[in-house]
Formats: sequence, C-alpha cells, structure tokens
Amino acid sequence: MTSVKEFRVDEPATADALGRGRFVFTDAYSVFDWGQMPDAIPRKGASLCAMGAFNFELLEDEGVPTHYRGVVDPGRDADAGGASEPEAVPLADATVPPTEMAIDLTQVPDLPYEGPEAGYDYDAFHAAGGENYLVPLEVVFRNRVPVGSSLRKRAEPADFGLDAEGGPAGADGGWPAEPVDLPEPVVEFSTKYEEQDRYLTRAEADRIAGVADVDALESLALDVNRVVTERADAAGFAHEDGKIECLYVDGELRVADVVGTFDENRFSYGGRGISKEVVRQWYKANDPAWVEAVKEAKAAVADRDIDDWRELCERDPEPLPAAVVDAVSELYAAGTNAYTGREWFDVPDIEAALDAVDDL
Repeated sequence: MTSVKEFRVDEPATADALGRGRFVFTDAYSVFDWGQMPDAIPRKGASLCAMGAFNFELLEDEGVPTHYRGVVDPGRDADAGGASEPEAVPLADATVPPTEMAIDLTQVPDLPYEGPEAGYDYDAFHAAGGENYLVPLEVVFRNRVPVGSSLRKRAEPADFGLDAEGGPAGADGGWPAEPVDLPEPVVEFSTKYEEQDRYLTRAEADRIAGVADVDALESLALDVNRVVTERADAAGFAHEDGKIECLYVDGELRVADVVGTFDENRFSYGGRGISKEVVRQWYKANDPAWVEAVKEAKAAVADRDIDDWRELCERDPEPLPAAVVDAVSELYAAGTNAYTGREWFDVPDIEAALDAVDDL
C-alpha cells in the first residue's frame, strides 16, 4: 500500500510482458511526504478515482498512451461469470462513484541505498528492470507559479522571461507576492523512489531514466498538461501545475500512476485554490511544530547511513479537527463533480465548498 491507495496484483509483470492489476483508492492522505496521516477524508478516494479515470479517458481520446484499463464498478457483481478478476468498464458505465482502477503493471525493481556518499544505486535498478520498468522519475509541469511553489526557491523570474518591465516580477527582479502565470509551460524532473524528493538537472534525469529518453518524457508531460489544462478551462478551473509518472516497455513510454487529480495537480477555481495544498497550509498554520520537525529530520538524515528521515522525526502530526475533515471532503467531492461534469456526490456546489474552506 502507498500512503493513499492500495495496490492489487491480478497478474504480475515479467521481464517480457506487462501484468494486470488495480489501484484501490482509500480515503487516506499524505502531506510533506509523511505517508499516511492520522485522519481519513471521506469521499476522497472515490473523488480521485473518478477524476483520474476521467483524465485517462481524455488522454486515450487524444492518442496519448497510458496504463489505464477502466474502472471497477461497485454496482456490478465482481464474480459474475466466474471471472478471475473484476471487470473493468469505462467511467461512463459506472453506476456509483468507483474506488478501483484497473491498470497494466510494469516491473518496479528495488532501488538500493548505499549510504550518504554513494547514494542510490540506479545501475542496479535498471539492471533488474531491463526494458520493462517504471521510470524512477516524477515529471513535473508548471503553468503558474503559486506563492507556495518550490520553484521560487530554485529559479528567478528572469529565467522564464519575466522581469519588472516585461512581466510580473517584483521591483527588485524577485518573485512578487502573488501567483505568476508563465509564458510557456515549464517541465522539471524530480526523483521518485528516494526517501526525499529532489529536483534534478536534465543530465541527472537522463541518467536516472535509464533507456527511457528524457526528451520523450518531457514531450509526454507537455501532452498531458495540454489535455488537462483544456479540460480544466472548459470546466471553469485554472490548471496551475502537476506531475506524471511513466512506464517504459518495448521502447514506448506510457503514462502511469494517476493523472490530473487534486492530489497530483494544483487547480484553482475563481482564484481560490483547490488541491491538497489546503491541508498543507492548515498544518503550517495550526501545527507548525510538526512541520518544523519534519524539516529538521529531512535535513538531519543527509549525513546518516539511513535514508528514512521519519526515523529521526521527533513529533507526529496532530489530527485534523472534524470541521476541517468535513470541509475538505466536500471540496474534493464538489470539485470532482464540477471537473467531470457529472454529479457523482450529493454535496454543495464548488463555490459553497470553497466558501466552507475559507471559513476554517
């Protein structure tokens, strides 16, 4: 199980062929790379499953290759006809909000950690994966730079053609205290399986990608970004940033994991953010001691022979108040209704859900 969804294997992948399996979306959530947090957020799993499936089918219509095979409809008998695995159907055929997504599986080799000096052994990872593996990268795309974006720490507005005269940079050439739209989407690469995500140079990303081509990864990310952005615009959202993961098989890259949800991407609606950033900001404001402890543990692990910084964290997160859980639950559900154009959940509309979050 990951921090937010369970993983079922119906037929394992081999060196020569993809397998078959399912994601089972739970109501768990994660922030600051902590893993599973103390609370569950009702309807979150079904919201992400429906929204992810919707986007995968949009990509399929655009000819973008993915590992998606459909959703499992809880309203159908999974054992009908003696099937060895539940039947996958298009999202439109689901009678209730789905929580299981059928997918093709690839190999995910172990990534050995050799200590603070040697780091991670990607050669061993690729030797085990051959030419059928999950690329150990996250490919991040950005259309906007929100106030809390990590990009503000790694780059200046001028790096993207923005300055005090020709763009929305601050008077001193730095980032202004409001979101900034980028002239063109920006693609970055970060690690996937290291205990702490780190952004990479293009050369580093190319090495870590193995036989997968980094230019092709960038092109695929831009295709996904375009499709999600177009749908977001049509549904009244602004699509700010997101990421994809990819599998490589038989010389082809396919979009893997889940695409374009409120956990993987940042959206706004009428200028108000709608993503799990809401929960991140709540913890920054209401449990700053835990947020600081996480930051300190991540820094402290750098010189250790272990790579799991959680072993060094001296605090656990506080549970969310019930009012926060309820408001975030309705935000996920209302956002999914609006984005997909289907009333999956009996909740207030997205404007009312955002108002409730603003009142927290």
